Amino acid sequence: MATVLPPPSKRVKTAAADKAREQQDVEEDLGSVRVQFFDQATGKPTGAPVSIPVVDATVKNLELLLNTLQGNVRRRDLLGEDASERIPYRFTYRPNLENPSTTDLALDISNDLYQSILRPGLKTTEDSISLQYTPQAVFRVRAVSRCSSSIAGHGEAILATMFSPSTSSTMVSGSGDSTARIWDCDTGTPLHTLSGHTSWVLAASWSPDDATIATGSMDNTVRLWDSRTGEPLGGPMKGHSRWVSSLAWEPYHLQQAGKPRIASASKDATIRIWDVVSRRIEMVLSGHKGSVSCVRWGGTGFIYTSSHDKTVKVWNASNGTLAHTLSSHAHWVNHLALSTDFVLRTAYHDHTGKIPATEDEKRAKAKERFEKAATTSNTIVERLVTASDDFTMYLWEPSSSTKPVARLLGHQKQVNHVTFSPDGLFIASAGFDNHVKLWNARDGKFIATLRGHVAPVYQCCFSPDSRLLVSASKDTTIKVWEVRTGKLAMDLPGHKDEVYAVDWSPDGQKVGSGGKDKAVRIWRH
Repeated sequence: MATVLPPPSKRVKTAAADKAREQQDVEEDLGSVRVQFFDQATGKPTGAPVSIPVVDATVKNLELLLNTLQGNVRRRDLLGEDASERIPYRFTYRPNLENPSTTDLALDISNDLYQSILRPGLKTTEDSISLQYTPQAVFRVRAVSRCSSSIAGHGEAILATMFSPSTSSTMVSGSGDSTARIWDCDTGTPLHTLSGHTSWVLAASWSPDDATIATGSMDNTVRLWDSRTGEPLGGPMKGHSRWVSSLAWEPYHLQQAGKPRIASASKDATIRIWDVVSRRIEMVLSGHKGSVSCVRWGGTGFIYTSSHDKTVKVWNASNGTLAHTLSSHAHWVNHLALSTDFVLRTAYHDHTGKIPATEDEKRAKAKERFEKAATTSNTIVERLVTASDDFTMYLWEPSSSTKPVARLLGHQKQVNHVTFSPDGLFIASAGFDNHVKLWNARDGKFIATLRGHVAPVYQCCFSPDSRLLVSASKDTTIKVWEVRTGKLAMDLPGHKDEVYAVDWSPDGQKVGSGGKDKAVRIWRH
């Protein structure tokens, strides 16, 4: 008797349906359409309008055409031999280009012009289509796929991890054993133990110039350490009356020469600004009525804080005065993120690895990188997203309004962590409903739910090229997701207990994670 094949599984059916959807052929006789490209940052047109056959108007071909117009493509590239010089682009269609503030009408071109614009009837082949473009990361990060080292050393759970802004070779972790440790991630060995705190180390933060590490602890103090030697820079900085929950360095391009500052947020409802050199409190920002859960220092001269009193406050970093109070949440605000977090964290360190020689050049490069990341339609805009126990998130643009740009609904339980992609186009949120969700950072529209974890997700972090996302969960696994498709790229079991903290190195080489099993794990391709 012949073997009867089992009926196709649900996964096979959905894969076949997806494939069929992709292969819905464009009718051959649709003619051609005129396309004009505009730079999203400056709003200026690139080249003259070009007539393209609708059949060939795919994102890949538009990319090739735009690169040719800009002179990035040599002749042999067109033959497909060498695509290394080509810049990948993302295309957006806006019906009303003269009034770019109408963000809700912006539409991303995902596959081709026919499916995105012509078929829904937004334009016809008679019209000229104006497309805005934004360059994506030139370099590509590969998904981490194996645990290269599991490093023991901490005596209690690991609560915070952060890579150095300049290299993936060193990482710092803060733990419940009252110490922070610096690890050599290339050899998988401990470099230095930073001991001095008398209680859990809740926050660890690397300065943008790579020289100093700050740690905040449950013993109410902030301590500073030399990142090269692991030596303490003086004693504890005392001032807070309850534990320190979050730290934020002043952006490098705003620092006065030789006088960096750091902000610390605490459960005592205050934020303190410290002069790192003289180790004195410069300002105390008081106004919150509950524990301050998170602090971020923006690149335009504002400090953003979220609190358990349900509000988000925006402070002037120059004089410590309150600029705005953003109150829309109905419960504790757990976390906040800025659209420029990545460039502020890495300052003048970029993927080329070239470091400017003088202080002024470093500052100029940091300022240039910040302005490039924050510029849309010729204005510098810093966006803010907040995550709360009321199951929602809000997207804000504090520079223009105290009302939220969008309310991001979808999580079924508390939202624990939120982050912007380095290119500022996506938002990822991690919640206690076991899901990671992706959102459009421009208008707050929902994109996808990344399902796979079977327990609360504690943290998530984008790769430096914004194409991948890593998440850490209570279910002991780390998962790597593809942002474009929303599919699972890698499932990385290995931890023996809950994973509390995860970070992707700014050069894209490694992922570091730590949790309840007391071991730091380094993952790489």
